[in-house]
Amino acid sequence: MYCSHSSGRLSLARNKALVMLGLALSCAGQAKAAAPFDPDALGMTGDWGGVRNELIEKGYTFTLDYVGELGYNAHGGYNQDKTARWSGQFTLGAQLDLQKVLGWQDATFKLAITEREGRNISNDRISDPRAPMYSSNQEVWGRGQTWRLTQMWISQSYFDQALNVKFGRFGEGEDFNSFPCDFQNLALCGSQMGNWAGSNIWYNWPISQWAGRVKYQLTPQVFMQVGVYEHNPSLLEDNNGFKLNMSGGEGLIMPVELVWTPTVNSLPGEYRVGAYYSSADATDVEKREAPGDLSSALVSHDSKYGYWLVAQQQVTRRNGDVNRGLSVFANVTVQDRETSQVGHFIQLGFTYKGVFDARPQDDLGFGVARISTNSRFRNNQKAINQANNLSDYNNPAYQPVQGNEYDAELYYGIHATRWLVIRPNVQYVRDPGGVSEVDDAWVLGVKLQSSF
Repeated sequence: MYCSHSSGRLSLARNKALVMLGLALSCAGQAKAAAPFDPDALGMTGDWGGVRNELIEKGYTFTLDYVGELGYNAHGGYNQDKTARWSGQFTLGAQLDLQKVLGWQDATFKLAITEREGRNISNDRISDPRAPMYSSNQEVWGRGQTWRLTQMWISQSYFDQALNVKFGRFGEGEDFNSFPCDFQNLALCGSQMGNWAGSNIWYNWPISQWAGRVKYQLTPQVFMQVGVYEHNPSLLEDNNGFKLNMSGGEGLIMPVELVWTPTVNSLPGEYRVGAYYSSADATDVEKREAPGDLSSALVSHDSKYGYWLVAQQQVTRRNGDVNRGLSVFANVTVQDRETSQVGHFIQLGFTYKGVFDARPQDDLGFGVARISTNSRFRNNQKAINQANNLSDYNNPAYQPVQGNEYDAELYYGIHATRWLVIRPNVQYVRDPGGVSEVDDAWVLGVKLQSSF
């Protein structure tokens, strides 16, 4: 294997993910042997003989990123046949500083195209397919194995950057209820509101829709933002990854959020509180048009809503270095009880950057999450089983009754280079899908993040 031929070999990653992992590791080990693999470079391919840095200075930044995740069901779960599965995502991006490019002051244009591939371990190995796991052991899997237009927007700042307006194609979680995605378990990665609001309501990455967002900086540490997003379920279809027209739209989603970014003892923090309202029709999870008649349709509502709280705070520094130390975090979401399968969600955890003096960039993370099934949804499951005289879990027609699912993950992030991070992890899932009859599961994983 020759690092000088990495770009050709990396094309094989789409079907041979483990080759991708091996290549990245090999190239990291030879970083000092060839300029394109300089560990301090922006990407694996280096600065392109100076061209990359020159373009950035002129306002053009081009990126190619890859995220790959391996999941192995080591113990327990619904199907205990051992297997390993890989999911991955390529992201091709461009960001233009329009002040440098066009003289348009305080303006930015961003474009991102994504491609997802692979399989996940969660829905048929860890959980009962009749009641799929709420979270996912491989967060990068989902929303179709296809190409999508994920970002295409322009932002403009006014009044000495106090006011920012953003318009184009993007998802809610890009600005609202945002959260880092270093963990591999979905319940500990990214905007959580999108995971539990309902799969066809709040669209997280890589789905985009027509949207606008206005942000105003109230004080140096506090800003408020509001948004309006197209609600269009047709955008979830694999063949609509580049759909630009608004046919199939069913309403609007309007989030609002207050964000506080204090510095406590010279250590950064971020606190978000917000809510959303959807004008699209939503189906009740229990109430029927003919009460007591399970053959009648569920009642339809003309709106849906939810609330959230996100807290992140660094609490220590290591050897006086504010870039190292312990940070804690928490996420809470509360959903509309009439229309949401998940009633509420709670997440807690910590990260520690620079545990070892010899590895100041490495990070350690641990988190736990509880996903709670709406009791009204659970009542409907029980009623269906009772009406069909079903009580045996092993009967294929039985509807598993869902309660709480618990997810936990411990990872160690190896920052091999500036452009390569490898995070081996161990995950524990109690009651996958909230189904107590399914054995608790242990999953071994590896998350690979690389820039080229």
